[in-house]
Amino acid sequence: MTQENKISFEELCLSEEIMRAVDALGFEAPTPIQAKAIPMVRSGIDVIGRSQTGTGKTMAFAIPAIEMIKDIEDKSKALVIIMLPTRELAMQCCGEIRKLTKYCEGIRPVEIYGGAPMDKQIARLKRANIIIGTPGRIMDHLRRRTLRLDSIKLAVLDEADEMLSMGFKEDMETILRETPDNRQTVLFSATMPPSVMSITQEFQKHPVVIEAANRRLTLDNIKQLYVDVPMGRKTDALKLLLHYYSPSLSIVFCNTKKMAEELAIELNQSGFDADALHGDLKQSQRTAIMDRFRNGSVSILVATDVAARGIDVNDVEYVFNYDIPQNNEYYVHRIGRTGRVGKEGTSVTLCSGRRQVYSLMDIVHNTKSKIEKIPVPTGEDINNHIAEKNIYDISSALSEPVHDRYRDMVNTLLSQGYSLFDIAAAALQKCFVGKEIKIKDIETDRKHKSKSGITDFSKIMLNIGRASRVAPNHIVGCITEKSLLSGGDIGKIEIYDDFSVVSIPSESVDEVLDRMYGAKVCGKPVRTILYEERTKQKGNRRGGRENSGRGKREIHGRNDSKRRNAAKAHKRASGRHG
Repeated sequence: MTQENKISFEELCLSEEIMRAVDALGFEAPTPIQAKAIPMVRSGIDVIGRSQTGTGKTMAFAIPAIEMIKDIEDKSKALVIIMLPTRELAMQCCGEIRKLTKYCEGIRPVEIYGGAPMDKQIARLKRANIIIGTPGRIMDHLRRRTLRLDSIKLAVLDEADEMLSMGFKEDMETILRETPDNRQTVLFSATMPPSVMSITQEFQKHPVVIEAANRRLTLDNIKQLYVDVPMGRKTDALKLLLHYYSPSLSIVFCNTKKMAEELAIELNQSGFDADALHGDLKQSQRTAIMDRFRNGSVSILVATDVAARGIDVNDVEYVFNYDIPQNNEYYVHRIGRTGRVGKEGTSVTLCSGRRQVYSLMDIVHNTKSKIEKIPVPTGEDINNHIAEKNIYDISSALSEPVHDRYRDMVNTLLSQGYSLFDIAAAALQKCFVGKEIKIKDIETDRKHKSKSGITDFSKIMLNIGRASRVAPNHIVGCITEKSLLSGGDIGKIEIYDDFSVVSIPSESVDEVLDRMYGAKVCGKPVRTILYEERTKQKGNRRGGRENSGRGKREIHGRNDSKRRNAAKAHKRASGRHG
């Protein structure tokens, strides 16, 4: 089977019950990996399958597993164990197996994963013969002796490279050692690093390697875009993009759990509806978040790569890469969340600086796709876009019947001497006024310098310094991320043992103190206050006015200092002249 022959499911000689389920699911022909794997796994030999996400791997091992159990008389014990890296994949895999066993008797799959009630899983395990779970939760049940693997006939490791990268190596090895030596072992992996090869060498016997042609997730119906924004301005750029496109459903990808959570908070504070999805959430929380996202009550999902594996929502319009993906597979997996089921989708990647742009270009080149650079939309662009949408909505309304009561209203206004044009304009204003977006543009927000090129600077103080191993770039990154300032706007930075002093444009003091409330530098929460020159001399770190983040502040410490200095100078001058 060296060629990608197009065959039918009938040619795979499947049982009548499986064929009925496959027909009910609407599948006409097996994917290349299914066509190769199903006969091999059914023959009983160990198999290594190299295949990307989204190529139909689940059916490639699920169908042979079901066919095997059908032929076993005693179905009361655990006969098949399937290990996957995440809870979402375990749930998705179990769901597909249940669909395939719709017309089969005696096949009882169960999914087990962390974050779900243990007692319910224990009850269901007593009857199950197909165990689908994450390595960590399978180990929990082995320790509790609520799961026995001494009757396992088939062990499947799906996305083995991902499980190993997540630190499950010891758990995977322990689980496999709990199964009989004569079991069949099937392993699927997108890549074959040394860690995966060591698993195959120890736990498989003369495995046959199968590999579908290098078919990537189709990117043809996904428009790929990117923006290049100043360092520390990604959050502002993302907000502008979300305002401009106004997607009904979108996913924003971050590389870390911390960034996902902080970004979701920032978006919510800016008026968007966002939820963060990452590995630290309990299963009940994850399920609730996905339910809100699917029903549209939350329009933005801020997710990490691992947490988003297994997400299957067909109406995602936009994918935003807030952070550059770590590799080609992550990029393809991310943008593959949109443009599904024949629909068109759009991905936008946010870059800061040449290095990130070059990294993105390498990924795009390796995925053999095309990407286009676009400017970050301005406030004017956003409002023009909103106006176009409003015109479209009105045009659509004009094509529908209008109730007589509204026609009577127009006739009444005409009889009072108003023109049709004025009536229409007043109605549109009444309908759309207040919906314009008032937001500062990234490119044009450079108004700190006077015509002479001299900037009036004031100083703020952060209660973090050398003792916390803080460097100037850490402080600049925090301020630019939280405020509308760029790195070039920030003046001198003085770092002492336990505090730091930063010069910023005077007209931006209010904004910076407001936005720095709750900020963190090097992972540590910081307080930001207005700094007076006497503070450093006397070592009084409370000499300024702290930002409470609640209500308005009177920033008069600077003016008081100037008045005191002027009074002293006047007194000295009077003494000399006297």
